[in-house]
Amino acid sequence: MQRALELARRGIAVSSPNPAVGCVILDRAGQVAGEGWHEYDLVEHAEVVALKVAAQHAGNRLLGGTAYVTLEPCNHTGRTGPCTDALIASGLRHVVAATIDPNPAVAGHGMDRMREAGIEVTLGVCQAEARRLNEGFARWSQHRRPLVLMKVAMTLDGRIAPPPGQHTLRQPYWITSEAARAAVQPLRWQADAALTGVDTVLADDPMLTDRSGLRRRRSLQRVVLDSALRMPLDSKMVATAHNDLVIFTVSNDISRINALQSRGVRVDVLPAEAGRVPLGKVLDKLGEEGILTLLTETGTRLNTALLAGGLVDRVHLFVSPQLMGSDAVPAFRGMAHAIFMEEVEVERYGNDLGLCSLLKDPWPEISCR
Repeated sequence: MQRALELARRGIAVSSPNPAVGCVILDRAGQVAGEGWHEYDLVEHAEVVALKVAAQHAGNRLLGGTAYVTLEPCNHTGRTGPCTDALIASGLRHVVAATIDPNPAVAGHGMDRMREAGIEVTLGVCQAEARRLNEGFARWSQHRRPLVLMKVAMTLDGRIAPPPGQHTLRQPYWITSEAARAAVQPLRWQADAALTGVDTVLADDPMLTDRSGLRRRRSLQRVVLDSALRMPLDSKMVATAHNDLVIFTVSNDISRINALQSRGVRVDVLPAEAGRVPLGKVLDKLGEEGILTLLTETGTRLNTALLAGGLVDRVHLFVSPQLMGSDAVPAFRGMAHAIFMEEVEVERYGNDLGLCSLLKDPWPEISCR
């Protein structure tokens, strides 16, 4: 199963909006006969890819063999036929799956189908690792909203920028080290979209691009929340827009909308909530577009609003060992309730610390049968 997980990770950024899945087929002698993983553009699921390889190398030795797969094989017809049918037809004796499919409408059905066909099934092997790999798919398949990963770079006293007047506008101000900043790129690579607010654009003029250099199927969708359409037309994001930048606004300023659209920027006007862009509707819209995972890199107001609204699933904090004082810009302001981070993962990037914690488990409570 560890090898199947390695294979599944090859599907990161190329399998979305499908899950990243890996499969290893053993022949009846316990020898590896075939391997496969899923890439969306190549259509076939990991199990079918692995079975085709195994059929070429093992032939009749597949009878009585075992399949290890990181997600429950599907038992429905979509772009492909059911993987359960392919596994049953192969003559395998045993199928080991790391976790059940998170979609309540299909969860467990694939395993039931194989049991009915006389295949022995085992569930739950390396389940935690498999579920971590597909948290975005788990959130989206149940709620049609992306998993929200919040990234914040801050000081020990929770500040994200120096006091007003001590920072040159539209110039980046780095809180954390180069090593910590490099650790953000894999987060962008694994995400389908990255979100920021116009205040951050006005302050730092970021690119918000995936500079990991790793393969991805579709460009990172860059998202800006801009209630009053203050987005500078000469910003780096607008200058590099190529069907990968969308601005959500509540403004109907036609001249500004036309100016942005003429530069390749998509502008979506939403109904205002308290004069602001409605965060829930933004997540709904992104979910409709098949965005499984959304990385937020925002300022004080949006950080606070996302957490207060219970919209953040996982938080990544990059903490620099410096103190800026109370006059500096806070990461959060006016939190009505404390947010507790449990089972915190800690990484070190030079003198900086990375803290990661799951705030809301996107996987449903489904027992392994």
